Amino acid sequence: MKKYALPIAFLAVFEAIAVSLWLAKDNVFYLFNFSYIGVSISLGMFLYLKKYKHSRRIVQLLVGLYMLVYLGVISRENMQIEGFWYYLFTGVFEAATIHYAVAKIFGPLLFGRGWCGYACWTAMVLDFLPFKTPEKPRKKLGFIRYITFAVSLIFVSALFLAKVGNIERIMFWAFIVGNVIYYAVGIALAFIFKDNRAFCKYFCPITVFLKPMSYFSLFRIKCDKEKCVDCGKCKKVCPMDVDMTDNSRKRKNGTECILCMECVKNCPKDAL
Repeated sequence: MKKYALPIAFLAVFEAIAVSLWLAKDNVFYLFNFSYIGVSISLGMFLYLKKYKHSRRIVQLLVGLYMLVYLGVISRENMQIEGFWYYLFTGVFEAATIHYAVAKIFGPLLFGRGWCGYACWTAMVLDFLPFKTPEKPRKKLGFIRYITFAVSLIFVSALFLAKVGNIERIMFWAFIVGNVIYYAVGIALAFIFKDNRAFCKYFCPITVFLKPMSYFSLFRIKCDKEKCVDCGKCKKVCPMDVDMTDNSRKRKNGTECILCMECVKNCPKDAL
């Protein structure tokens, strides 16, 4: 049972969050929501330990579709960054604000960019494209993410400053239109750069929250230098161009790791 300690620990963390929010908010939805996500992630970890090759994809679909279809389309909650700004400005700690606090602001201190690898509904689709590993060198276009981050903040701020009526309806349609734009841009970038994760590297505004917190992540992939033979396979299969042979927090593209475990699975010496 020792090898299953990590999925059990993650399930315990999410259950603690689920029960705490249920009691604090007096809303059973939070018990269901975070229990479902915790069970989905733990299931994926369990399947990975059983060496099932599609374990991460299963988690992506379970969590991604739940958040996109049920929370976003059916429940009409804007779970994109615009929804976070909206609830933040209204002073309401629920829906998108809780989601961002757990998954994208404080959560990365524990599990880094795990959101990007296992739960993001945009990446869920992009990872089905044919460019699993980058075919071209990484471009210096990361500044674009700060532009999209600023645009989202300005958009919601303008709605509040202009005292636009029925903002909730606007937020719902912003979620729908925003997702269409994200998928279109993500697919286009993937084919332009021959890289499924080009959207994550250059365009996604959420990484502005994720990157600084991921630097201090508790769970990290580390390299056993005594076993490593510098074959370079881990670097070739990494979708985010991370140098996993460097154990320092300042390693190349270190805050980009999405814990996809491709490097671990492809290491011939089990050094990762």
